[in-house]
Amino acid sequence: MDAWQSFPIGLALAFLWGVAMLRGQATYWIARSVTEQTLRHTRPTSGWRAAVHRWLSSDALDRGRGAVERCGIGAVPLCYLTVGLQTVVLASAGVLRMRWWRFTLAQSVGAAAWAAIYATVGFAIWALALEALLAGGPWLVAGVAVALTLVLALGHRWYAVRRRGTSADGVTTTRSRPASAPR
Repeated sequence: MDAWQSFPIGLALAFLWGVAMLRGQATYWIARSVTEQTLRHTRPTSGWRAAVHRWLSSDALDRGRGAVERCGIGAVPLCYLTVGLQTVVLASAGVLRMRWWRFTLAQSVGAAAWAAIYATVGFAIWALALEALLAGGPWLVAGVAVALTLVLALGHRWYAVRRRGTSADGVTTTRSRPASAPR
C-alpha cells in the first residue's frame, strides 16, 4: 500500500489502466479463440477439451452472456465496477465474438474507471477492510467466514430452486424446454 502512495497519480492511473486493458484483451482473445476452435474442430467426450465444452455451456458463462445480451456493449465497462463478474463478461464478449474495436472502446472506458478507483481509494479500502477483520481476532474472522458461507449457500439454493424449470402455476420456462424444442 505504501508503494502506491509514492507513485504520481498519473503514473498509477496509466499503469493500472494498462493492466486492466491487458487482462481484458487477454480474456477476450482467449475466449474468442478457444470458442472458435472448439466449436469448429472438436466434439470431445473426455479430457480437457470436454472441460472446455462444459465451460462454454456453463451457468457462469450463461450469466455473463445474459448480461452482455441484456445490457449490450454497456456490460463491458460496467463489469469493471463489480467484483467477480469481470472475467465472465469479458470472456462472454469473446465467446459471442463481439467486434474487437467495439469491445476495445467499451473496455477502455471500464478500465479507466477501474484504474481511477484503485489508484485513489480502492486499495486503501481493501487494506482497511482486511486490517479491521484481522484486528477483530480469530473469532471475527471465523464469524465472517461462516456468514459468507451461509450467504453463498442460501444464494445457491435460491438460484437452484429458481432454475428448476417450472413455476408455481405450471408454466414451463425456457430452462425446462426439451433440447430438441425450437427456441
